[in-house]
Amino acid sequence: MWLLMIEALVAFFLLAFIVWWTMYSGKKPQHQQRQALPEQKKDQGE
Repeated sequence: MWLLMIEALVAFFLLAFIVWWTMYSGKKPQHQQRQALPEQKKDQGE
């Protein structure tokens, strides 16, 4: 019984880690691209 509980906890933490890893791995480049777009528009308008 304890072995099943440990296995379930390991599976849950592994799933949570994978979700956390994929959630925060791709946000930084998108955020930098969004900030760069208004700067380019300002340069073109002047």
